[in-house]
Amino acid sequence: MLNYLGTSTRPDIAFAVHQCARFSSNPKRVHEIAVRRIVRYLKGTKDKGYILQPSASRTLDCYVDADFAGLWSSDIAHDPISVKSRTGYVITFASCPILWSSKLQTKIALSTTEAEYIAMSQATRDLIPMRDLLSEFASATKLIVGDTITHSTIFEGNLIDLTHDKSERHRTKVVKVEELIVNYGMNSQEFCVT
Repeated sequence: MLNYLGTSTRPDIAFAVHQCARFSSNPKRVHEIAVRRIVRYLKGTKDKGYILQPSASRTLDCYVDADFAGLWSSDIAHDPISVKSRTGYVITFASCPILWSSKLQTKIALSTTEAEYIAMSQATRDLIPMRDLLSEFASATKLIVGDTITHSTIFEGNLIDLTHDKSERHRTKVVKVEELIVNYGMNSQEFCVT
């Protein structure tokens, strides 16, 4: 039930619910305490909500970030899940969130740069079908959506240093960020999906 709330109407509990759901096959007392705390939070905030103020621009944008090996600690260093990075992203239309996600990455990243690229890849896999859906909806309803159909922006601030560095590092040779910037018109603050 908490997963349903976390994915449909309460993005503020998505991370906490995911952390508890990971142990649903073998829960411990600490997980029960965590679930009770989430329920108390929901009860305490049942009269709260988000005030959405759509912007006039009607653009489809994505905000993405990664937490490199955020679960790692020396106490559980033997657990392979502890070294997985977390991806989090929010896709917005007219500055209002329409899709959000917080999940562990399926591959083990060996650097923060790699974790950020994996996160951006996962977010883009949801962004592109959303653009297609918006395009179909706009043509079926004669809705004017501006430049949304041809341009979306992915905000990923932690990869900026690579765009200014001309040297290739061992872990970033394949990525070739400079070619992406030239070929797709990206600048150092945003990556544009065209």
